Amino acid sequence: MWAVIGLGNPGRQYSGTRHNAGGTFVRRIAKTWKTKLRKKRFSSKIVEIEREGRKIMLALPQTYMNNSGLAVKQIMEGRNLQPEKLLVVYDDLDIPLGEIRIRQRGSSGTHKGMGSIVQEIGTTEFPRLRIGLGPLPLGEDAVDYVLSSFEKTEGPLLEEGMKKAQEALGIILDGRVEEAMNTYNQKGMTTAD
Repeated sequence: MWAVIGLGNPGRQYSGTRHNAGGTFVRRIAKTWKTKLRKKRFSSKIVEIEREGRKIMLALPQTYMNNSGLAVKQIMEGRNLQPEKLLVVYDDLDIPLGEIRIRQRGSSGTHKGMGSIVQEIGTTEFPRLRIGLGPLPLGEDAVDYVLSSFEKTEGPLLEEGMKKAQEALGIILDGRVEEAMNTYNQKGMTTAD
């Protein structure tokens, strides 16, 4: 089983904000797969489905970003998941809007949600898919910026990033994380490349 976990903050006031890009992506996947994240379990909204012979859980932690690790730990323990079968999807200000990056492992950087996950599960050995939000506009406070909504003009670039993330997801769930990294971690790539 794979668990695809979209980080964000629960509640309407955070819906559509930059910091909720991971959660927005997981909702998009649920819609594409014609299912809904209804069940409340593991401090998350989840749905468990079988797709192309694979069991997959889609999850949206309801713990607020800074405590994402509490939900992730419950999911891993509740489903006896190994870290390599965990895909955490989240926003990243260091990546340009419209781009994505995939890593098999690594530090949490400055992302509080990722920091909480690493602290709770005790390892950095799990794949992650980062959705670009950058660059941070000159003079903007990073916290205020990520908690703000996307501008209408940013829609096409956001859509491009989400499409790339969706394509990459299929490759990752196939167990080909390195292939996804080689394909999508190149700067300035477009979906047509």
